[in-house]
Amino acid sequence: MDLVEEFIARYTKEYDFYEQAGRLAAQELESTLQAAGIRSIVTYRAKSRDRLREKCRQRERKRGGYQSVEEIFNDIVDLAGIRVALYFPAEQKQVDGIVKRLFNAFEVKEFPEGGIRPTKRFSGYAATHYRVQLKEQELSEADKRYSLARIEIQVASVLMHAWAEVEHDLVYKPLAGTLSEDELAILDQLNGLVLAGEIALERLQRAGEVRVASSGRGFANHYDLAVHLLSQVPDRLDRPVKEEGLGRVDLLFDLLAQLGVDTPNQLSPYLTALHDDLERRPLAEQVIDALLAEDASRYKAYQQIREQRRGSLYGSTPEPSDTAALVGNFLMSWAELERLFREIGPSLGLKRFMMPTGQLLRNKDLLPLDMSIDYDALRQMRNHLVHGIEPADPEGLMDASRRVKRITEVVTDQLRGGFNEKAD
Repeated sequence: MDLVEEFIARYTKEYDFYEQAGRLAAQELESTLQAAGIRSIVTYRAKSRDRLREKCRQRERKRGGYQSVEEIFNDIVDLAGIRVALYFPAEQKQVDGIVKRLFNAFEVKEFPEGGIRPTKRFSGYAATHYRVQLKEQELSEADKRYSLARIEIQVASVLMHAWAEVEHDLVYKPLAGTLSEDELAILDQLNGLVLAGEIALERLQRAGEVRVASSGRGFANHYDLAVHLLSQVPDRLDRPVKEEGLGRVDLLFDLLAQLGVDTPNQLSPYLTALHDDLERRPLAEQVIDALLAEDASRYKAYQQIREQRRGSLYGSTPEPSDTAALVGNFLMSWAELERLFREIGPSLGLKRFMMPTGQLLRNKDLLPLDMSIDYDALRQMRNHLVHGIEPADPEGLMDASRRVKRITEVVTDQLRGGFNEKAD
């Protein structure tokens, strides 16, 4: 048995491993894209044995041979593969940020790599390929081994993916000889139509932004809401959206619908809370926090929305009633602190709905050093609880509620005695 056949035999035994790695990555990516309001089709596969054998033979001839089976494994990077077909090509920036947050990305490749080939009038295949691995710390104990698998993620428009599949099968795997010049010219012409189609999709997306922004009707779905957020934030933030992402737009949409704040005009005041100087968090989380800060009773409604969404996506069960009660007590204590800071926010130089940092409270002589550090830790704990970043710790919730109340008391006492209003 030569090295390629030995490699294929080993891959056959490990096929299920790569299939499962691709499935886990695709599920995580698809649910995140959907929650962020990015329209796409996500598919995955482990490379078929027949196609893999053919690819190995081609690369073997090109390289002049392999020296070991391990060398073949290192050379073939797409044993597990995922395709993300975007409805709107302009959303590639948001997908880029999501991929880099969800996975350990060790290589990114942009296509086309060079200029237009002499025989083609158009640029050909346009996409971004990521070579990634699942993050071990995000996997269950039973699934941690899949973090060793290298996975290729291909991101392009739905039109480009379709054209690339046709070109690949006809040009590189012809059933009856090499394609004629006329056939290649037709493929090139189709490529031009695809590129024109992508321009049309971008115009369609912009037209949708105008429609949503100018309409007095409520957002039809969280995809409309995502489009609106993307159209509104460039003038409000100093850095591209892709660096922090939109986050769980689906949860924000559900909350807006329940509160009756579901039109662009009604949402506008809460967008003033968007910021990039205090903490790097997804935009949807920032808007949700602004809504919750306005009325403490909304915490309970939002927790119910989050549990419903989590259950529909993953079939998970709600937290036990005793843990839910402890979470509720902590969040009510935090809401009282939020109310206090909302009242004095202008005196602290804060925008509406914004919470101060521990350093700001220390600079204003509202908290001593140890309490300001504890405040930042409690603030992070609150964010994790509200936005479901990590499960609640029942043992620490009761103590956390006590610490929040103590901070509220100290700040209140300091305010009664006057505080330092000098600039930071």
